[in-house]
Amino acid sequence: MADYVPHGVPTEISATSRSAIKVRDNYYTIEVTEKRTITSTEGINMDKEYKALFDEVNSVVDDQIQDIVKTFR
Repeated sequence: MADYVPHGVPTEISATSRSAIKVRDNYYTIEVTEKRTITSTEGINMDKEYKALFDEVNSVVDDQIQDIVKTFR
């Protein structure tokens, strides 16, 4: 397989971030999934697209966890 160069191009990417937190006697789980359509890969750095997507979903989960902590402490 090392000699094969894939010719397919991504048309959609997705990322999921999930975290759980225990506050007092309750557990809260936050999960966010986002999909993005890639209309053209010309001029796009896919590594940066993936990083930006994961940064976004991780940020949403982090913000929601912070809200839970503020609410119940």
